[in-house]
Amino acid sequence: MKISTKGRYALRMMVDLAQNQGDGYVSLKDIAARQGISKKYLEQIVSVLNKPDILRTNRGYQGGYRLAMSADKYSVGDILRLTEGGLAPVACLENNPIQCERAEMCSTLFVWKGLNDVVNRYLDSITIQDIVDRSLVNESFDYII
Repeated sequence: MKISTKGRYALRMMVDLAQNQGDGYVSLKDIAARQGISKKYLEQIVSVLNKPDILRTNRGYQGGYRLAMSADKYSVGDILRLTEGGLAPVACLENNPIQCERAEMCSTLFVWKGLNDVVNRYLDSITIQDIVDRSLVNESFDYII
């Protein structure tokens, strides 16, 4: 499995919103400048994430985006499933129940199920707030002598 640029940038955008929404709505222009991502690409990402339970939008002067919930309510897995369309390592696990005609006799299916479970459990255990908190810890190390 390989996470696309869209998934990685969506995660960076969500973290940026969590870090900066204390100022109200955050413009894509500001996120683009801070993250080094083109505004046009962020617009594509917003079109995927622009759902009532993910983002709030405000148009016009002082407009922009903000998280619809607190940052601890969003898991990395949730964001990546939205942007990637799923996290299954093989096509036969994309549907539940499995619709593969070979599933009953597949000798390797347990391998892919195990990988899928580990990846999803891991990504669902990390929230946007966890990333924000970790970045604050990393920024607090000041090595000036």
